[in-house]
Amino acid sequence: MRPLANGDHHHHHGHGLNPPPQRHHTYYPRSSSSSASFKGCCCCLFLLFSFLAVLILAVVLIIFLAVKPKKPQFDLQQVGVQYMGISTSNSSFFDGTTATAVTTTPTPTTASLSLTIHMLFTAVNPNKVGIKYGESTFTVMYRGIPLGKASVPGFYQEAHSTRNVEATIAVDRANLMQADAANLIRDASLNDRVELRVLGDVAAKIRVLDFDSPGVQVSVDCAIVISPRKQSLTYKQCGFDGLSV
Repeated sequence: MRPLANGDHHHHHGHGLNPPPQRHHTYYPRSSSSSASFKGCCCCLFLLFSFLAVLILAVVLIIFLAVKPKKPQFDLQQVGVQYMGISTSNSSFFDGTTATAVTTTPTPTTASLSLTIHMLFTAVNPNKVGIKYGESTFTVMYRGIPLGKASVPGFYQEAHSTRNVEATIAVDRANLMQADAANLIRDASLNDRVELRVLGDVAAKIRVLDFDSPGVQVSVDCAIVISPRKQSLTYKQCGFDGLSV
């Protein structure tokens, strides 16, 4: 073997001392990229749902315009007087079983009215689609004084149909004071007529493809006159004070 020269020995020794080259890797945080991807996904979903909502709204609006919804009709057809009795603090004035007058003081300070009436309403749906009615409440009043109420549960009415709705108002000894009591006694004794007012709000929604329209309210306003002696209805006039949305 040939001995190594001094130069060769130093050359190889120096080469062995040099460290191997190192590779430098650049690390990027994954959180920022994941966050950007998540935000992009949310934005796409939001745009998709917004587009679908606008599309559904446009379809429903087009259908409503094509259907041309009309207001429902809710009318009081019949009123049956089952009982009417008037009494004062001194003695009974009118009793539904006898329907006779009893002499009382000229100016009674208090009077009470008992009344049971049965009402038959007719609901008419002139639309090509169904109508969903909510619960309705009817109030009977005497000279602006509420005497009693009756509730009608909600129901669904088919297109182009007529439906009868019944309600009974029972008033048990509604007290009237002074002037109102005197008016009631005078109306019953002298005129044999007691004028009452029936008020009610009927809430309805037009239904198209399982979608309900905004609430539509029809207000019922009826004047009825009852004869205490005959225990029967002598006059009825109904009107609607308009349609409010």
